[in-house]
Amino acid sequence: MNLELSEEQTAVQRLAREFTDREIAPYAAAWDRAESVDRAIVKKLGDLGFLGLTVPEEYGGSGGDHLSYVLVAEELGRGDSSVRGIVSVSLGLVAKTVAAWGDEDQKRQWLPRLCSGEALGCFGLTEPGTGSDAGALTTRAVRAGGDAYVVNGSKMFITNGTWADVVLLFARTGDEPGHRGISAFLVPADSPGLTRREIRGKLGLRGQATAELVLEDVRVPASAMLGPEGKGFSVAMSALAKGRMSVAAGCVGIARAALEAAVSYAAGREQFGKPIARHQLVQELIADISVDVDAARLLTWRVADLIDRGRPFATESATAKLFASEAAVRAAGNALQVHGGYGYVDEYPAGKLLRDARVMTLYEGTSQIQKLLIGRARTGVSAF
Repeated sequence: MNLELSEEQTAVQRLAREFTDREIAPYAAAWDRAESVDRAIVKKLGDLGFLGLTVPEEYGGSGGDHLSYVLVAEELGRGDSSVRGIVSVSLGLVAKTVAAWGDEDQKRQWLPRLCSGEALGCFGLTEPGTGSDAGALTTRAVRAGGDAYVVNGSKMFITNGTWADVVLLFARTGDEPGHRGISAFLVPADSPGLTRREIRGKLGLRGQATAELVLEDVRVPASAMLGPEGKGFSVAMSALAKGRMSVAAGCVGIARAALEAAVSYAAGREQFGKPIARHQLVQELIADISVDVDAARLLTWRVADLIDRGRPFATESATAKLFASEAAVRAAGNALQVHGGYGYVDEYPAGKLLRDARVMTLYEGTSQIQKLLIGRARTGVSAF
C-alpha cells in the first residue's frame, strides 16, 4: 500500500478539513447542548459531493475511492461525530448498499436524491429486543397478494431516523429460524403506518437524530425488496462490513480532536511555574493519544485500500473498528485528564469527545462482537 496521498485525495482532504473548520467545529458545542444539528448541514454536505463518494457518477454520485471517503469521515469526525454519522449512515450504509444490491429502477429512484442530500437514508436493523443478535429480529413482512408485503414491527436506535426519507428495513419474510428468513426493503419514511419517535437524552452524539420506528400494517410493494428474498442478512452484513470502516475513520477524527485539544491546553496552562506541556507525565498522556491516532488511522486506511483493490476486507474492517473505537475512548479520556477539572465542563471539548467516543464501542457491532469476528476468522471456529 502506498501511504502517500494522490493530488486528488489531498484536495478532497483539504476540502473536508476547511469545510469542517468553517461549517461544523464552531457550532458543535451548541448543537450538542440543543440535541440537534442544524439540518441545513445536509444540503451543504450534498453540494460538496460528500454524500455521494464512491457511488458511480451515472447515478448522481461523486465517484472517487474509499480512501477519499475515509479522509472525509475523519475530518467530519474531528469536527462533530453527529455530522459524521449522518454521512456514514445515509451514504455508507444505505446509498452504497443500494448501489451494490439494487436493481436499475431502485438505483435510479434513490441514489441521485441520496447523493445530492435531497433525501437521507436510515438503516433499520436494530430492534428493542435484538441488538448484537440481529438474526433474531422479529419485524415481519407478510405477503399481501402477489405484489406487496405488509410489515409490522419496531426498530430502535436508528440514526437519521426522524430525518430520513427512506428506510433500509430488514424484516422476516420466511419461517426459517435465524438469519435465513430475513429480507431487505427500501421503505419510504412517509409510508402510512410508519411512525417515528426521536430519542432524546443520549450520553453522546446528542446532535444526531436518533429514533425509534414503529411499523403498523405498513404496505410495501414487492418491487421495494432489495436483493433476493431471504438474503437480507447478507445485505445487512455486507453494509456493516464497510460501515465499520467509516466508524473507525470517525474515531480517528475524535482521537485527533482530542490530541489537538490536549496539546493546545497543555501549552497554555501553567502549574508549578511552567506550562504543563513541560511536565513529563502530561507528555506521556499526549504521546499515548498520538500513538493511538496514528495506529487507528493506518488500520483504517488498510481497509480502504483492500476495498479499492477488490480484496477481502471484513476481518480487517472489524479490526480497525475495534481498535479505533477503543482508542478514541482512551484518547478522549487522556485529553480530559490533561485538562483536569476544566475538562469536566463543556466550555472545553474533552467531555463531549469522551461522550461521543463511548458509543463507538457499541454501535455497528460492539467491541465484543468485533473480537468474536476476528477470533472466528483467525481460528476458523465460530463462537456463534
